Amino acid sequence: MARFIDRVVVHVSAGAGGHGCSSVHREKFKPLGGPDGGNGGHGGSVVFEVSSQAHTLLDFHFHPHIKASDGRMGMGSNRNGARGEDLVLPVPSGTVVFDDKGEFVADLTGEGTRFVVAEGGRGGLGNAALVSKARKAPGFALLGEDGETRDLTLELRSVADVGLIGYPNAGKSSLISALSAAKPKIADYPFTTIVPNLGVVSSGDTTFTVADVPGLIPGAAEGKGLGLDFLRHVDRCAVLVHVLDCATLEPGRDPASDFDAVEKELAAYQPALDADLGLGDLLRRPRIAVLNKIDVPDAADLAEMVAEDLAEQLRGGPAPADEPWAEPESPKVFKVSAVSGEGLRALTFALAALVEEHRAKMAAVEPKRQIVRPKAIDESKFAVQADPENQGGFLVTGARPERWVRQTQFDNEEAVGYLADRLAKLGVEDKLAKLGAKPGADVRIGHVVFGWEPRQASLRHGSRGTDTRVWEAQHSLEAEEDSDEWEDVEWEDGEVWEDEEPAAASEEPSDGAE
Repeated sequence: MARFIDRVVVHVSAGAGGHGCSSVHREKFKPLGGPDGGNGGHGGSVVFEVSSQAHTLLDFHFHPHIKASDGRMGMGSNRNGARGEDLVLPVPSGTVVFDDKGEFVADLTGEGTRFVVAEGGRGGLGNAALVSKARKAPGFALLGEDGETRDLTLELRSVADVGLIGYPNAGKSSLISALSAAKPKIADYPFTTIVPNLGVVSSGDTTFTVADVPGLIPGAAEGKGLGLDFLRHVDRCAVLVHVLDCATLEPGRDPASDFDAVEKELAAYQPALDADLGLGDLLRRPRIAVLNKIDVPDAADLAEMVAEDLAEQLRGGPAPADEPWAEPESPKVFKVSAVSGEGLRALTFALAALVEEHRAKMAAVEPKRQIVRPKAIDESKFAVQADPENQGGFLVTGARPERWVRQTQFDNEEAVGYLADRLAKLGVEDKLAKLGAKPGADVRIGHVVFGWEPRQASLRHGSRGTDTRVWEAQHSLEAEEDSDEWEDVEWEDGEVWEDEEPAAASEEPSDGAE
């Protein structure tokens, strides 16, 4: 049995970038031919693309974990790693994307619309790309970055011109089957329709789509009876049709009370796509009422009794006085029978006229060129502040410092020295000095905490993969720790160092003369 899935939660992970390669060219008679390590490839991104072949979110329901391919590592002989392939996933038109906080991310409509939901990580530079005047043959490379990871909620909102709304068993499925070639499930029990059905209706030269939205009950706007799951399918409908059951046998129900209850739910529900579609809230959209099941004798009499009151409510007041110059207003209430077909022709033409009117208004708006204005990101900016998690420490934040730390091989002294040079050039060291940082103070950047030592003026070359400044800073710190330990020792008379021989009591210090 086919399943209709219109809401899923997916876990998206873009591919990680490949690491750069640290390599030196070697061949006969050229033992050190210079660095030739290639760059790592960028990781693949995760992309959603609207496809006419996708109709539900069923694939995401069974496979919620999505991972793009990683970039390949760089190699010697200046060979760059292959870029990870983007993972392009088809989604049906009308898919809306929200992040893990419920914030709107994207509205995907129209064949071919694409949206990158997770960016692939950057590939690390090889040592051939890190050559400079100070470093003729770098003995290190940069690491690739991890890809973006996100938890997203996908919701499918039906794309239709007309939405049929009403109580369960009001005859919406029967009506859409009579108006179009759609064949929804029809049965004599509430909530027979649990998924929206779409049908295509032709009236003269106008062709439009109709959505049969599952039944609404009081409290639907608060989530009762899966109300929110049903209401979101009317977000995109330009025309709403109240389907009212005139033959119901339930106590306390009649077309007027059903109409009032559904109108209340429409007023309480706030469509999430108002700003994007320009349709306004649901009560501002064109609405008509259909008094259904008039093939039943008692239902026909009831429809005659309530038709005028419903028309007055839909007009927003009593009918205006007859004036010869006033154009007749299009009818707001229709008495139909989905079984016998009575009244369906007039209803079809009225719906076509409303859809054409809506399309004309939309066409009258001057088309605007889509302009993408991404938020400006100045990666040169950073901030240094006291670390709230470490008394006496400092926290450095910023796009560049955090990325540089992620790219650094901390088991390579030269790579650590290169990081120190980059941070100093950016101004991090000066900022730390202004804030009163002392040598050895803890500095946290991203997930790494290290002891701060003021950078020495210039790089002094050692063997490949080493940096004499790192060695000197480590030994200087060890010497300070040793001196602090000896300062705490209380010496007593006659106590000597363990590695020294005690001097004889009668031995006099020699001055070099016999």
